[in-house]
Amino acid sequence: MSSNSLNAVLVFLILSGNRVGLAVLNAPRNVRLTSMNMNLVLRWDSPEDNTSGILYTTEYKTSVAMYHVGCVNISTLECDFSSLNIPLSLYGRYTGRVCARRGMDISPWVESNNITMDNDSIIGSPNVVLFSNGATIEIAIKDPAFAVSELRDVYSSATYNITYWKDGQNEKAISIINVLQNRVVLNKLDPWTKYCVKVQINAEGNSKVSKPSSTVCESTTTETKSQWVPAVVTFFIMTLTATLVGIAVVYRKMISHLLCPQDALPSPLLATSNSSHDWDMQISPNPEEMYNSVRVIAVQ
Repeated sequence: MSSNSLNAVLVFLILSGNRVGLAVLNAPRNVRLTSMNMNLVLRWDSPEDNTSGILYTTEYKTSVAMYHVGCVNISTLECDFSSLNIPLSLYGRYTGRVCARRGMDISPWVESNNITMDNDSIIGSPNVVLFSNGATIEIAIKDPAFAVSELRDVYSSATYNITYWKDGQNEKAISIINVLQNRVVLNKLDPWTKYCVKVQINAEGNSKVSKPSSTVCESTTTETKSQWVPAVVTFFIMTLTATLVGIAVVYRKMISHLLCPQDALPSPLLATSNSSHDWDMQISPNPEEMYNSVRVIAVQ
């Protein structure tokens, strides 16, 4: 029998649970099913005896279906079901199991705990970026990437717990909880002071808050930077607008004539049409014609 055929038979025996005629290998230990950011990973420890040459086969199932094949004949101590293009349910309840094989020796199946994806999946750390603007600091928060769907598709009411403090004064930290926005401005900060921020996600429907973000620090600058500049710009725009409106009201007639002139004859034509000569021409129906008599003499 070829090696490929032998492997096929062994895989069939493993998946069918039939170990007739085969020696029993010690089973994998500490089998657990975990989820981080909506993935689904089965992990375990190797058997207690000699672990060289051992291969593992895994399966998974839902609460309403039988076991399905996962990873087959792998040497690593974990199988990521979510990387196998398996149609995982965001709200499904899953269980996994694993068995070991070395040559013709096969271990019993060992079943894991079961987990419900939306309730038991651990939410990873959000990404936090700080922007200093005068005596304020703006916090920009980005949700962790999920293996299946997006965080807001699973936890539509997720909020942020924000903690901030002056650098070196952790014991005086201030917390802001249940924040809906992913951009938050911290006001009333001391100028020229370094502040540190940490954020966690609180997802309704999940039994645990997320892993905390990395601590990010940023320094404020002068307290007048963000106060007088917008005020001056706003005052200038309002003054200019009021001036233009006043001019338009006072000179509205002039502006109206300038933009929409009436149809009239130019003044030179009006002056010419009012001359005395033209007036005489208009009142005299048969003006006298001026001429000289001419006598014609024939020469013979």
